[in-house]
Amino acid sequence: MRARKALSTPVDLDHARAVALRAAEEAGALLFAGAKGAVGVRTKSTTGDVVTDLDLAAEALIVRHIRAAFPRHRIIAEEAGLLDAGDDSWAWLVDPLDGTNNVAIGLSDYVVGIALCQAGTPVFGVVHDPVRGQSWSAIRGRGTWGPAGALTRAPYRKPAHGPVLAWAQGYEVGRDDVVARGLRVLLESSSRRVLRLWAPLLAWVLLARGDIDGFVGYRAEAVDLPAGSLIAREAGLVVHGFDGAPFDERIGRAHDRSFVAGHPEAIPGLLELVRAAGRVTVTGLPGEPERGDAHDQSQDGQAETVAHETAHRHPKFVPAARFQAEQSRQ
Repeated sequence: MRARKALSTPVDLDHARAVALRAAEEAGALLFAGAKGAVGVRTKSTTGDVVTDLDLAAEALIVRHIRAAFPRHRIIAEEAGLLDAGDDSWAWLVDPLDGTNNVAIGLSDYVVGIALCQAGTPVFGVVHDPVRGQSWSAIRGRGTWGPAGALTRAPYRKPAHGPVLAWAQGYEVGRDDVVARGLRVLLESSSRRVLRLWAPLLAWVLLARGDIDGFVGYRAEAVDLPAGSLIAREAGLVVHGFDGAPFDERIGRAHDRSFVAGHPEAIPGLLELVRAAGRVTVTGLPGEPERGDAHDQSQDGQAETVAHETAHRHPKFVPAARFQAEQSRQ
C-alpha cells in the first residue's frame, strides 16, 4: 500500500519571516562573538571547502528556532543536510555561515542566510550581516526590505568604464574546469572590477541595493541561492540562466544553477559576456606545451573543449559555441 503524502499546513509568512529574522540575528551574534577568538577549522571536502565550529553552532541554533515554531517542516541545512519531518511541502534552507572561508582567515565578510520554500518555490528569504548589524528580507510578491525600508530598483545607467560584477562558483567546480576558467578571464577583461567575495549571499545583497551592476554564478550552491535570488528579484532585478531563459529558482531541479543577474537592461550584455567565454583560450599554465605548433594545437584544443563543455551544460549555446571555436582558430 502506497504511503499517503502529508497534507500541507498553511503558513503565516509574516510570522515565518519574523522567526527567521530572530534566528538569523541570534546566530549572527554568536558568529560575531566567536569570530573574535580562535576558530576551529577543518576541511570537509576533497575540493578544500572548510567548516568551522561556528558553522555548526550557528546552524544548531537556527534549527532549534525553526523546529520550535514549525515542527512539521522539512529543513535542509548546509552542514547537517536534510532534516526531514511530516510536511514535506515546506522546506527551510539554512546557510548558517555564508563566508566560512573568510572567517577562517580572519576576514569580516560573512552573513547568515535562511529561506523558506513551498513545493520547491522560494516564498521568502532572509540575509543577516552580523558585522554591520543589518538584515535584508523578501516575501514573494511583496517586495524586499532592508535597514532603511523597502528596496526599489534604481533607473538603469550604463557604466561608463565597464560594470562592477560579482562572481561565484560552486565548491565542486575544479581548478581545471575550462568553462569557469574562460568565464573568469572574460569577466575580468570586460569589467571595471570583478568581486569574488566567497559569500554569495552578500553579493546578492549588494546587487539588490544597487552597489554592483551584475552577478554571474557558475554551478552555484543550492542552499544559499534561493534566499539571495529572491531578495534581488523582489527588489526589481531579474535572474536568467546561461541559455537566456528566466532562471528556474525551484529547489531540487535538474540543472547546474548557472545564472546572470542584474537590471533587466543589463542582462543582454551579461549574457553576451557569458557566450563570448567560448572564444577564450588560456595558455602558459604549468604542464602545457611550449609555444609553436604545439601551442597552436593547444589553443585549438582548449577552444574546442570550452565550446564543447558550454554546449553540453547549456544546449541552447550549441551554434554559438561551434562558431566561437572556429573563430578562435582564425
